Amino acid sequence: MASSSSSSPLRVGFVPEHFSTPIHFARKHYGLDAELIPFPSGTGHMITALRSGEIDVGIGLTEGWVAGLGKVENQGSEEGDGGDDGGYRLVGTYVETPLCWAVSTGAGRPEIQSLDSLKGGKVGVSRIGSGSYVMSYVLADQRNWLLPTAGAAGASESTGAPFSDFVALDTFERLRRAVNDGTADFFMWEHFTSKRYYDNGEIRKVGEIYTPWSSWKIVASTRLLPQQQRSAKNGSVDERVEDLLDRLNKGIKHFNENHDEAVGYISTELDYSEEDAREWLKTVRFPEATQGVDLEVVKTTVDVLKKSGVLKLSGGMKPEEMIAKRR
Repeated sequence: MASSSSSSPLRVGFVPEHFSTPIHFARKHYGLDAELIPFPSGTGHMITALRSGEIDVGIGLTEGWVAGLGKVENQGSEEGDGGDDGGYRLVGTYVETPLCWAVSTGAGRPEIQSLDSLKGGKVGVSRIGSGSYVMSYVLADQRNWLLPTAGAAGASESTGAPFSDFVALDTFERLRRAVNDGTADFFMWEHFTSKRYYDNGEIRKVGEIYTPWSSWKIVASTRLLPQQQRSAKNGSVDERVEDLLDRLNKGIKHFNENHDEAVGYISTELDYSEEDAREWLKTVRFPEATQGVDLEVVKTTVDVLKKSGVLKLSGGMKPEEMIAKRR
């Protein structure tokens, strides 16, 4: 386990999209001393990197983090074990607002005209277990495409096969290509990241859904958490993680007070127009304090993921065990 007195910079995984702007401000203006490692393929890839020891902290999608831990059946007993214990815990909240997932298909796919026409189709996802994978099941649940079967003690558990295949394609670029060449029929990605490609005619929007939870969380490797506090209500974490959270708070405050600077960064350094960046600003809300996670948010996420068939009704890590630092 990494010592709390260690002076080596944290390796922080993040998604290089517009949501990462406060992270950029934290490093540019407030001395964030961390190695920022981009993961364009998203949360599922960061889970793999956390468990293999490639990164120490991840900033990604709530549903991806919760699904990853919800599939862990047995927690490891040895300190620093990143396998059976799930490899990470929730320590902070990065975005308070839900995420709008746009559902996209290829520009030349006239047979796909509505969400209902996607039932039984091939879903493009970044990785199995990623947010794009999880949300396809949430979509299926909302459209009543899941088949109920008997679960534990006769309870109804949503399972079945609402889609014919999941095609793991890693990057947003490969997902866009796949729905045009027929490798996949549709994929789900954040609305404003997708919008530019609607505007240029590369892909076409079929619909959208929102997450029923606040959309981004911060996790830390269990290597940074004392064994006895990995499931504590307000467990201590490595002092470098505390410093990261404090500097993210300052980056968020700067973001809120300097929207023109944020738009300039998003529209020049990232793949968004100035108009889209300003529209996105109207839809997003970051927390004043990133420290801690609401237990009820995690419970809601687990409940929806169980209903959607992503998680089993019984077994797996409990919501209380997923959080190392509660609000």
